[in-house]
Amino acid sequence: MGDNRRESTTPALFRRADRSGLIAAGAALAVCAGLVVYGVVESGESDSAPHRRTPTASVTYEVTGRGAADLTFQARSEAGKAIVVKAAALPWRRTVDVPLGQDPTISITLGEKGGQARCTLAIRGRHVQSATASGTFGRATCTGALPATAPRTAS
Repeated sequence: MGDNRRESTTPALFRRADRSGLIAAGAALAVCAGLVVYGVVESGESDSAPHRRTPTASVTYEVTGRGAADLTFQARSEAGKAIVVKAAALPWRRTVDVPLGQDPTISITLGEKGGQARCTLAIRGRHVQSATASGTFGRATCTGALPATAPRTAS
């Protein structure tokens, strides 16, 4: 009787191990198939419609002063959508890429406590404009202009 029990439990263990192995192999196969399908779909999109990269220029916005101010500035958005930073701690500085043809702009709005803050704008490392906001809810805007096309480089 003891031998029958061993024989009957041993095959059941192997059957469970075989099922576990088959399930793991099936899962691995499904993941591989998914990756292959993803690669085909992803490469198919790029072949049919090449992605055009919009030329940009490096723009540095800087706001000096004390306290906090609400800031609105232009960054990489080709649609012209601005980025808003509420109650930014001053001094504040950010360098971003702005699409050519868009006007880089930063606006400062002081709070009810007032104070004084100064914005500066630099395009490709060159100072373009500065302005000062002061007093309660004081405002200032710095704007520059980017050409619609990239500058030509000498070959």
